[in-house]
Amino acid sequence: MIKRRSLLLGGAVAATSAASATGAGVLLLSAPASSATATAGIDPADIAKYALKMPVPPTLRPHAASATTDYYRMTMKEAYKEVIPGFQTKVNTFNGSFPGPVINAWSGRQAVVTQTNNLTVPTSVHLHGAHVPSSSDGGPMDLIATGGGTKTYTYPNQQAHANLWFHDHAHHQESETVYRGLTGTYLIRDNAETRLGLPSGNHDIPISIRDARFDDAGQLLFEMDDFFNRTVILANGKAWPYFEVAARKYRFRFYNTANLRSFQLALADSSTFSLIGTDGGLLAAPFVTQSVSISPGERADVVIDFSRYPVGTELELKNIIAQAPGTPVDVTQVLQFRVTRTERDTSVVPAKLRTLPALPTPTVQRSFSLLMDESQAEPAYAYINGKEYDPQRIDTTVTYGTTEVWTVTNSNQRVPHNFHVHLVQFRVLERNGVAVTSGPESGLKDTVPLGPGETVKLQATFGGYRGVYLYHCHLFDHASMGMMAQMQVV
Repeated sequence: MIKRRSLLLGGAVAATSAASATGAGVLLLSAPASSATATAGIDPADIAKYALKMPVPPTLRPHAASATTDYYRMTMKEAYKEVIPGFQTKVNTFNGSFPGPVINAWSGRQAVVTQTNNLTVPTSVHLHGAHVPSSSDGGPMDLIATGGGTKTYTYPNQQAHANLWFHDHAHHQESETVYRGLTGTYLIRDNAETRLGLPSGNHDIPISIRDARFDDAGQLLFEMDDFFNRTVILANGKAWPYFEVAARKYRFRFYNTANLRSFQLALADSSTFSLIGTDGGLLAAPFVTQSVSISPGERADVVIDFSRYPVGTELELKNIIAQAPGTPVDVTQVLQFRVTRTERDTSVVPAKLRTLPALPTPTVQRSFSLLMDESQAEPAYAYINGKEYDPQRIDTTVTYGTTEVWTVTNSNQRVPHNFHVHLVQFRVLERNGVAVTSGPESGLKDTVPLGPGETVKLQATFGGYRGVYLYHCHLFDHASMGMMAQMQVV
């Protein structure tokens, strides 16, 4: 169990804002001095880049099915994987896969997933971005016991196509178990998405991106105050891998599964690509851009056309987010695409992708403040509206079926946060007083970044299910420190 120590997170290096969402820049916080312990471990400069092939996470097949439901089994357990060349690293896994497997669900068809916990710590599996009953939401106190404890989660999938993922949410433990690998991908598909003709099958690739740090034996080294030393970048569980592509269009669904670090992804030649979707599925129309930013928990769904490159091209995917002075250059590298062949391509990126749901007239307005104490090197707690998370307290009571506007402010001057709401997908109405009408934040979202001093307005309709759900900062350490609260839909 991790201790309730906090960090004035170097996540400030990862602070995203409306500007960074379109590639314009970020706010910085100088890195704290490293402790003697923090200086130990493998230097990222000594790790061979683009030596390992990036795997595609395996697809989990149901073990049984009925007319309405698919049934799955997963086991949380430790396994050894070659994360960096030449070492076998112990990681937390679902079914022995790092990152975990992909569940391909279908909108309107229920999925029932039985989780077994063979790890040494209690867990709680949260399906991030899902519209589910509170009993299957994976709350921080709804724990699966160690030593083979089980829990069955029911996911009705009564929502449109979406890029979801699952991870541990056990309070005070999630930072370490997720850091050690306990994540996986959950895609909801529907006819509206499928009939568009986007790249599919072997050309539709989920990529989990995160950072890590390793000791001299190649094992993951976890410390709560260690953002600036996590400078090894992983893509689908491999350090700086390569991925072979044909000279055609590919769809890449990027997931930021890091505890604290944001990424601004761009091709090394600064060429454009199409952002087609985010957390809650497709945008209304493609957004052509040279970069896309994702804070912890966010997703970016993009199409890259490699037909413009000759066979033999090696092209880097870079992390161009601004870094604190002294950060290793290795952090700016993510993975390498290798164009190895030609291939027939009938896929398209339509000019119109979907019609987003209408925005009902809101009837309730609320305000939320995210705050950590910046006056101490290691503040003890983090707050929403001045209160630390208390599982016995309901912070917000929401009337079932109402549409609300939430104004969320990062009240810190240096520390970034982001904001994730369980149960619903929301719409970002404004950022810093400027209306959001197009671009990366114009679609359905469940996580939104807030740089220091920033304010966003969100709108959501709270229907479907009643019960207790969370809203919190999705920088895992902030949530572990108490930057979480509970709402009850009644």
